[in-house]
Amino acid sequence: MRIGVPKEIKDHEGRVGLVPTSVAELVAHGHELFVEAGAGRGIGATDAAYVAAGARILAGADEVFAVADMIVKVKEPQAAERARLRDGQILFTYLHLAPDPVQARELLASGATCIAYETVTSAAGALPLLAPMSEVAGRMAPQAGAHCLENASGGMGVLLGGVPGVLPAQVVILGGGVAGTNAAHIAIGLGADVTVVDRSLDVLRRQVATFGSCVKTAHANREIVGDLVTRADLVISTVLVPGAAAPKLISRAMVSAMKPGSVIVDVAIDQGGAAETSRATTHSQPTYVVDGIIHYCVANMPGGVARTSAQALNNATLPFVLALADKGWRQALADDPHLANGLNVHAGRITNAAVAEALGETFLAPVRALAA
Repeated sequence: MRIGVPKEIKDHEGRVGLVPTSVAELVAHGHELFVEAGAGRGIGATDAAYVAAGARILAGADEVFAVADMIVKVKEPQAAERARLRDGQILFTYLHLAPDPVQARELLASGATCIAYETVTSAAGALPLLAPMSEVAGRMAPQAGAHCLENASGGMGVLLGGVPGVLPAQVVILGGGVAGTNAAHIAIGLGADVTVVDRSLDVLRRQVATFGSCVKTAHANREIVGDLVTRADLVISTVLVPGAAAPKLISRAMVSAMKPGSVIVDVAIDQGGAAETSRATTHSQPTYVVDGIIHYCVANMPGGVARTSAQALNNATLPFVLALADKGWRQALADDPHLANGLNVHAGRITNAAVAEALGETFLAPVRALAA
């Protein structure tokens, strides 16, 4: 198969779909790799490193999209990239379609077969291709929040861990999954007063088993969430419904009742965000203020630590890329129902139930798409 790796063009996105070691593995399986010049710059991988791994370097994205049977990316295709997709081409990347009807319409019109990292599942029901970036984003969230709490950033001037004689910041983490657990790990390590909120008692028990008395836990309901959010110095939202838009757990009224200069870091922004006041931001302009509350809603947080993130992502995605390339997408998805859960768009139809519901589109079951 001819596999294309374009340079990511989202704001300050340094990750790359395939690192040189992944390219070498695919070449060893007999596939042709085409990498856009400079695609690996953000992770310190030179064009020469890709050539040494067996890839051909092409001058621009137009050439990569034109020659490739499958495009492997990191972030959702931007408008210029969507225009390059063609009928029958495979796109394997993060999509996050539920809050993005414009992208969805253009992918449907392209005729491409689009497989989303974030809805591929495991036998245990986990999200193995989302997990590594959730780990990174979760660990970055307290760092970002701590910076936003500083006076120079417009924050209330609170040190996350406090000092002897001065109380630490109150950090509330909504969601105790992969991102939430990693956020708690860092926030606790920095000395903050950490409360994790989740609707699953099993998740909360795991938090206590992991962190012991260093973490407080609360079972999620509207009153508890409202009370904790309005008293917090830093709120980190990590809630996730696979494929669907994130539930709006933080109302506008809650935001208005928060302490001036407090911070919301909305890790769930890729799926639309968990606060009614959240809107996607970029690494160039990461924050904005609503009712005196700083919102950090960068939609590609892991792109800020591209070298770590790209390697972590490739560790998870490479087996699936190999399966798609070795077998072809139909056979690979037929052989692996968990990979088939990643199919979001095929032949102008939405093939993920949660995405279809969020967008108000008709749903074509993946098994029917495979049989067509």
